[in-house]
Amino acid sequence: MKALQFSRKEARYAAAAVSSRLRPGSGAKVGPLDLVDVDPPDVPGPGWERVAPLLAGICGSDLATVEGRSARYFEPWVSFPFVPGHEVVGRLADGSRVVVEPVLGHEARGFEPPFPGASPGDGDDYRHLVAGPLEPGIQIGYCCSTGGGWSGGLVAHRSQIHPVADDVSDETAVMIEPTAVGVHAALKARVRPGSTVVVLGSGTMGLVTIAALRHLTEAATIIASAKYPEQSALARKLGADTVVEPKELARAVRRATGSYVIGGDLSAGADVVIDAVGSEASVDEAIGITRPRGRVVLVGMPGRVSVDLTALWHRETELVGAYTYGTETMPDGTTRRTFDLAAELAARADLGALVSATYPLDRYQDALAHAATAGPRGAVKICFDMR
Repeated sequence: MKALQFSRKEARYAAAAVSSRLRPGSGAKVGPLDLVDVDPPDVPGPGWERVAPLLAGICGSDLATVEGRSARYFEPWVSFPFVPGHEVVGRLADGSRVVVEPVLGHEARGFEPPFPGASPGDGDDYRHLVAGPLEPGIQIGYCCSTGGGWSGGLVAHRSQIHPVADDVSDETAVMIEPTAVGVHAALKARVRPGSTVVVLGSGTMGLVTIAALRHLTEAATIIASAKYPEQSALARKLGADTVVEPKELARAVRRATGSYVIGGDLSAGADVVIDAVGSEASVDEAIGITRPRGRVVLVGMPGRVSVDLTALWHRETELVGAYTYGTETMPDGTTRRTFDLAAELAARADLGALVSATYPLDRYQDALAHAATAGPRGAVKICFDMR
């Protein structure tokens, strides 16, 4: 079968890093990603299914890997060569459509789940991610044993498989995984009724987070930053009350909260800021526009950054990460699987409309270039199409 395979080739990885800095999206041409013919991955054992991808999304972490910008932190948690692609809607051997929850949890690796009904992402010990019958890998798409969505086939454990209703389009279904990340971030923010919440960035992660905040929390005011007109329109459509250019964000928060400017920070600020960008500048700004004893949630993957944390210390700001999903505690005290919430939200908010373009695997360089420059080109989510 055809697959896009990422190998451990340091020289080509370094070349991708240099090339992508000069021209975003060009890393795929020189980096260690190749279209190859490979055998389908072996079925690891009972409880596993073969999945033939229909659509597979390209996310920010995929781009960071292909373009040589991913953190070296992840190297012990993955196995090479791997086939990327963890945002996947596909078909099982019986023809039924499914969405894959890609985290390789306890059950997939032969361990007891941390509690009855646990999701793959639950648990407070990550040792299982490098143990069991599989090679190391945090998710399908980063594990050489399972394959990934950028191919003709992968394997997934039954604990990772979610059926897709007949009235749900492939485009909506492929958005369930990124939507689950946004749902987890919105609920991790612990938004209290009447709060002012800011979302930094209106790419895919920012937009699905805005939708989750509007539908799943009692935020009174949602302020978002967006670089491009299409992002701004979508942010408003999905629930943001105020959308401004990034350079105007601090001023918008100051007006909404009645804050003073002291130095480079606000005297008060938003109750919660969700950083969906993950850059050094965005983390610094998020801290500076959050009120004392407020909360900053990092949903954009930050990598290695240098940030002055004096304000975090002085303002007693909570800084928390929001990685993937699992089981959520709802405001009323009940629990729900993030993926179930995301499936409902993706359909209700028509998030399949965020899929802007699809490409066959053999045009992977064009697809990755489009994804890397999605914002200025008026696009949001770019996918590989194996239909």
